[in-house]
Amino acid sequence: MSFISPEFICLFIFCFLLYHLTRGKSRKTVLLVTSGVFIGYFHWEFLLIALSISLLTYNAGLLLEKVRPKNKSTQTVYWTALACLLLCWTGFRHAESLTGNASLLFPLGLSFYTFQAIAYLTEVYWEETPAERNLPDFLLYMLLFMKFLSGPIERPNDLLPQIKKLHPASYDMMTYGLKLIAIGLIKKLIIADHLAPHIDEIFQAVHTASGAQLIMAALLYPIELYADFSGYTDIAIGCAMLFGLRLSPNFERPFTAQTITDFWRRWHISLSSWVRDYLYLPLTSVTRRLGQTGIAISLIITFVALGIWHGVGWNFVIYGLIQGIVIVWEQNTTSIRKTISRRIGSPLYGLLAAIRTYLIFAFSLIFFKAKNMDDAVYFIRHLSFQTHSNWKEIDLGISDHICIVTGIALLLIGIYEYFMARTDLLRQIEKQPAVVRWSIYYLTAFLILAYGQFGSENFIYLQF
Repeated sequence: MSFISPEFICLFIFCFLLYHLTRGKSRKTVLLVTSGVFIGYFHWEFLLIALSISLLTYNAGLLLEKVRPKNKSTQTVYWTALACLLLCWTGFRHAESLTGNASLLFPLGLSFYTFQAIAYLTEVYWEETPAERNLPDFLLYMLLFMKFLSGPIERPNDLLPQIKKLHPASYDMMTYGLKLIAIGLIKKLIIADHLAPHIDEIFQAVHTASGAQLIMAALLYPIELYADFSGYTDIAIGCAMLFGLRLSPNFERPFTAQTITDFWRRWHISLSSWVRDYLYLPLTSVTRRLGQTGIAISLIITFVALGIWHGVGWNFVIYGLIQGIVIVWEQNTTSIRKTISRRIGSPLYGLLAAIRTYLIFAFSLIFFKAKNMDDAVYFIRHLSFQTHSNWKEIDLGISDHICIVTGIALLLIGIYEYFMARTDLLRQIEKQPAVVRWSIYYLTAFLILAYGQFGSENFIYLQF
């Protein structure tokens, strides 16, 4: 049941109506039951696994608080629970490669709610948040259907207080959420899903593609990935706002970043901050005696681990390694970049730096997207401006009509994000005359219904 499937739309409307017609604890029941139906619809085992991990985390949190006043070792409880969570994730993530059984299913959302469980236990262990004693509240924190499949990864201090004080969404919050959903649908249905089949075809058949096609696929894949994942996030956040809940932002104009360091502050923010707080910073505390070398080692280990999280294979290791090495290099060349910026001027330097960052990320994504290491190496070795017959090949088989539609949608999203960086454009639209507002709404609906690539219900990050 995807966000853009008829089944989800029916379930969502039913849940929305019940939620706003009930009061008090009944609202939690509505959300919890809906989340259970949403998860179990994919496969009943997925719901069983999610419930098991949630109950393990809930009881481990209570046990941590129970043993602490009695001066017993909380480390044993914490590390045992952490080991159970990581072993469970590893077992499912690598089940196919370990058993050779391709029919084994990876539970959808497992990585994201496992990370959320680890964040919760770590916060309790560090005594930065109290253990949650209300089981329904905790289950809703873990299983809430809007963020279950691909995040955002919510911290306990951000989401649990909202769950405890559930209330109907205000009119302003609802309309804002609907606008976010519309933005997400444009990103997903008009940009990502029009690009996806053609880019997939190139990456699936790298040995038959021309050098020019390889270049175009490499340059366009970051756009597809961003439109797909940030589109999912916009829809998730927008859906949550219809229930009066505010989820964490996950993207902040990443392609304007002038360094890879800044890029990772803007890209998949909930995961980047999770990795920083629960992996990178603990590593630096261990390696701090090594000074800058220790920081470099911690960064590279962190990003290699992030690469391995995305998949099995040396190509994912290289993907993470590229990020780590570039960030270490950036940390040691700050003065050089500042000198260049002074000499050529900040505007030109900012543009060139953003292009450089985009190209580095696009290059690393070749390893992320390729089927295996051999395909990734072949892809890179054969990047060129050569064509098989003519330059028409660079459209990757996308029709001129779709190129125009997708290009206009991409331009509109770029303008939207440009103004969102300076003011809340969605709030500004609400202040316009009714004829202007409704013209924008009808145009948006027309674009989605007329040019949306309906039929593909999967989001890229569901596989993680």
